[in-house]
Amino acid sequence: MSAGPTSGVHKTAPAGQQKKRPATRKSADGAGAPAAGRSSATTLAERRLARLGLHEPADFIVHLPLRYEDETRIVPIASVVPGVAAQIEGEVIRSEVEFRPRRQLHALVQDENGDQLALRWLHFYPSQQKQLAVGNRVRVRGEVRSGFGGCEMVHPKVSAGGRPLATALTPVYSTTDGLSQISLRKAIDTALERADLSDTLPQDVCSQYGLIPFRQAIRVLHHPPADVSCADLAEREHPAWLRIKFDELLAQQLSLAAARAARRRQQARPLANVEHVLLQRLRASLPFTLTAAQARVIDEISADLSRSFPMHRLLQGDVGSGKTIVAAFAAAQAIASGSQAAIMAPTEILAEQHFSKLSAWLQPLGVNVAWLAGSLAGKARKATMTAAKSGQAQLVVGTQALIQDKVEFSSLGLVILDEQHRFGVGQRLQLNRKGEENTGRQAYIPHQLNMSATPIPRTLAMTFFADLDVSVIDELPPGRSPVLTKLIADSRRPEVLASVAAEVRQGRQAYWVCPLVEESEALQLQTAVDTHERLAAALPDVRIGLIHGKLPANEKQAVMKRFRDGDTDVLVATTVIEVGVDVSNASLMIIEHAERFGLAQLHQLRGRVGRGSQESICVLMYQAPLSMIARQRLRAMYETTDGFEIARRDLEQRGPGEFLGVRQSGQELLRFASLETDARLVAQAREAAATLRDHYPEHAQAHLQRWMRGRQDFLRS
Repeated sequence: MSAGPTSGVHKTAPAGQQKKRPATRKSADGAGAPAAGRSSATTLAERRLARLGLHEPADFIVHLPLRYEDETRIVPIASVVPGVAAQIEGEVIRSEVEFRPRRQLHALVQDENGDQLALRWLHFYPSQQKQLAVGNRVRVRGEVRSGFGGCEMVHPKVSAGGRPLATALTPVYSTTDGLSQISLRKAIDTALERADLSDTLPQDVCSQYGLIPFRQAIRVLHHPPADVSCADLAEREHPAWLRIKFDELLAQQLSLAAARAARRRQQARPLANVEHVLLQRLRASLPFTLTAAQARVIDEISADLSRSFPMHRLLQGDVGSGKTIVAAFAAAQAIASGSQAAIMAPTEILAEQHFSKLSAWLQPLGVNVAWLAGSLAGKARKATMTAAKSGQAQLVVGTQALIQDKVEFSSLGLVILDEQHRFGVGQRLQLNRKGEENTGRQAYIPHQLNMSATPIPRTLAMTFFADLDVSVIDELPPGRSPVLTKLIADSRRPEVLASVAAEVRQGRQAYWVCPLVEESEALQLQTAVDTHERLAAALPDVRIGLIHGKLPANEKQAVMKRFRDGDTDVLVATTVIEVGVDVSNASLMIIEHAERFGLAQLHQLRGRVGRGSQESICVLMYQAPLSMIARQRLRAMYETTDGFEIARRDLEQRGPGEFLGVRQSGQELLRFASLETDARLVAQAREAAATLRDHYPEHAQAHLQRWMRGRQDFLRS
């Protein structure tokens, strides 16, 4: 925010609203406080600063500028360029209030060369009219725009002309209501004099990575000299920014390494990895052969489960790579060792799909697989909870119903979270705590396996999953057909309908996905309910089903069963089918208003087809005109089916919050570094973290104290 006339603390109320103010004196942070009641005003200023997370001097010094204003030079009016901020100085030759059609303040400034620039305010105060009186010399700063009569500035910052120019770029900080840039700058300057700016990195580490001293970096960023490159500052490529970004990434790596070490100090019940008869029978009973990638990942997880500290592993694999069978082997190992296992999925459809598959694989081998979801009620719910508490239920599959207070386990040794990024941090911890045991002498923590069908880009994995062991299923099972992706404008809907009819005549099935369930005034999109009715009218000989999130759970299950059994030809759906739905006979996916979906969603939906041997097609039907972001999404879907490439492009567009499942926590991920542009710094920070932990533990601790105050619990969760 700029400290313009409408945003500073020295506002003059519109005529008729001015009130007398008590005498004030300045507090240490620059905020005014009543002379007789300074404590209340100081408290108000502190509350405003606290909203920005500013409490101690250490917080202020790393509250770095969003951008800078160059007030070190005057630009001739003849040299201003539309779209670029400039500072000019001249005499006010015209100033008047006009009605065009509403009340506006217009002024005209002329510099010493005789060139003129128009100024305009839609909202203004009497003090501004006085400041812009004809004949006054003023200094004006703002972004230049192209107006009807030439170049102009709208709501620029105005001050008296003739004063000495600034000797450094002026920082502009993120702020909050009631806290002006002037007050915030004074508070930060005060903190810079009081804070500890000593370096937390040893000199040889700074030399190895070409880092300037921390004190120098902080002072340059808060008060950059006039000769500093504005472009380097704006792009965060100046050596001062590189030092700050390196420090932030290093602190994160140190924190995650500490979390990893802390987990290894915890105790878990070892789940023996001997080839138990249950595991042998499971492998022998499968109607398919495990891929080499699945076998490798099963061995990695098995070795983890046999250890006496909790496994904390991320299993990632593209859509259809076969993660569920890997989870089945992990659960079987826990059960063979006398413990229980629990699998939690974010939606009831996905959980029900897991329950169906796991029951088919494990129940014939004598394993008691139980089901628990929000739709389960009465005696059935009570029976499942009793079986879980007694240990009779060896594997419990369900939704967030598993983390309700009344749900107890006898001996929960393994927790599996599918689509883990869809759960909040607290939900993940709640399920884990269901398996905590305290024998009086030792607390035992369950092993945890996190699964994700959204591949994690390498930079993101290095940055936010450095405390996890990662397994990747990097091949698809044999017999899976590639999916052909087509982009079709919705004006060609009759062609799409003809394709659906042709597919059904060949005995195959199709999905038709819509973004909304009911009509919305805000988004005039085709709805699932309306689409179902139109398709039924257009294709009277085709059996068409409808599923969406507002259906009762038992109806959803019935609709999905009819589709899986082949009793429904076309399933009209919302994104409730995004994950977990596996119907090998479905060979056509139509996504209505594809431009409204996220890239990860589109990739997941496309993964619902291509699960059989026949050629499959995904039609992305869009409504023109497309925004730039929508165009990029659809192009990515058309160009590649590689989940890792899709994830990389998705990360560029959305940032890491969606991948990590922390957006709902409100916790900031990276304040200064960028995963897109700072991959090199991430790798260097990982190396430096190992060096500090091994050879400079005191420096490591000092670095964490500076950068991770109040964030340790978040990163360890």
